[in-house]
Amino acid sequence: MSLSTRIVQRHFGQKNGELLIGGTPVTQLAEQHGTPLFVYDRGVLKEKLELLRASLPSRFDVYYSIKANPNQSILEFFLSQGCGLEVASGGEFYQALAAGCDADRVLFAGPGKTPAELEYALGEGIGEIHLESLQEIDSLAAIARRLGRRARVAIRVNPAAEAQGGAMRMGGTASPFGIDEETLDSVLERVLQEDHFAFSGIHLFTGTQILDHDVLLRQYRRGLEIAARAAGRAGKPLNTMDFGGGLGIPYFDGDQELNTEAFKETLFPLIEEYGKRPEFDGTRFVVEPGRFLVGESGVYVTRVLSVKESRGKSFIVVDGGMNHHLAASGNLGQVIKRNFPTAILNKLESQADHTANVVGPLCTPLDTLARDAAFPKPEVGDLVGILQSGAYARTSSPLGFLSHPAPPEIMVHGGQVDLIRRRGEYRELLGDQGEPNGRA
Repeated sequence: MSLSTRIVQRHFGQKNGELLIGGTPVTQLAEQHGTPLFVYDRGVLKEKLELLRASLPSRFDVYYSIKANPNQSILEFFLSQGCGLEVASGGEFYQALAAGCDADRVLFAGPGKTPAELEYALGEGIGEIHLESLQEIDSLAAIARRLGRRARVAIRVNPAAEAQGGAMRMGGTASPFGIDEETLDSVLERVLQEDHFAFSGIHLFTGTQILDHDVLLRQYRRGLEIAARAAGRAGKPLNTMDFGGGLGIPYFDGDQELNTEAFKETLFPLIEEYGKRPEFDGTRFVVEPGRFLVGESGVYVTRVLSVKESRGKSFIVVDGGMNHHLAASGNLGQVIKRNFPTAILNKLESQADHTANVVGPLCTPLDTLARDAAFPKPEVGDLVGILQSGAYARTSSPLGFLSHPAPPEIMVHGGQVDLIRRRGEYRELLGDQGEPNGRA
């Protein structure tokens, strides 16, 4: 069974060969809102959050990582479910507050926080700022002294290589992210000496897109060891132990889903073992996933403009492309370009006996959304959809490339369809440049 079929069966369903999103036919959504567009199913968001919480001991707190998808409606949903938010910029912090999040329910990580961002976050009473370099420590300390405030801080730690794994391994090597584990003692000493800091905890920096529960557990155990050491040096229990994100979702045929049951079976005794230690007396354990919570909820929907043959190859030309979904084109970190789960959404029950490339409207060969993929015979007007598009899709794409208007986003839930971001207009492409021909 293909990954596309598995996703449709698990999360969406179909009727007469047509994809249903939140019970609504995709052709109806495309008719109402046009194409290309992003559609999210709020039921899938709730399902994934409930699955995650069932896999975690009660001492865990879930913070949604805004970078995965910052749409205000998505932030408001997670806030309504009792989640906090994790941000990586002043702009994301602004979006968190605009969505109604209390400042003390926000964590701020990232290697390049500017003095202006730090002052903004500290002035608003942010929950924690996660320190990533000695220079950042000095900068925040100076700001805190000037404002007369104590900054609640955690140290983001880049652990040793033996804890690493995942499709996108990030920790354990030379990195702009976090403090190298081998320098933690000296950095912690500097933090503890600063009167305007309230040292709160440790943030583990490792990898992302992890589908192997054993890798996750190995990282969690390493993080607990590092945190216990830090608590010992500080002479008090930690307030927070942030395990980061890292939980993955399947993107390609052959990928297996993260086994949350096996993860749970090992995690519960691990937390029980460490939770009894004095270093973790009252400690709040935190995870901050993004794609795991939102990735499977989204579908990028495009319409077929033409079908053409060129020297023995078939091309399905659609009205959206890499400017809206850079990750699906393979140009967002993939070395070997593999296809996201892609389907003709109004022909799900038809035989996939036609091999073709799906290409967008941009004047570049990079604008390819699927390569040598099997589809039912395509026709002009068909709807081609890319599944697993709820995270790192629209928000991580070059929306201004070739000046196509930005696509809308809609949320479907319980038969209700909400426009949560309207389609861009041509006049908005000018930004602050003014009107053509010198008209202000």
